[in-house]
Amino acid sequence: MLSTKDLVFKERLAKKLVDQYIGPYVIEEVVSTNAVKLQLLTSIRIYPVINVSWIVQYREQVGGQKKKEGKPIKIEEVKE
Repeated sequence: MLSTKDLVFKERLAKKLVDQYIGPYVIEEVVSTNAVKLQLLTSIRIYPVINVSWIVQYREQVGGQKKKEGKPIKIEEVKE
């Protein structure tokens, strides 16, 4: 998974609405002890050699684990 901490997006979304990590992406090559080359999509326009501090190991959801759904918000009135 690739961190979105320092990435700039075309759409100016609020920082708290952007996912913390995107991916998962395949590691093509280990360039050095602190850099790896990722197999990125062409739509992501960044250099594919990334510092290891930007990546996190992908973990699948545990079997039987429930996803918490958000509760619906009730609006009592709309002021115009």
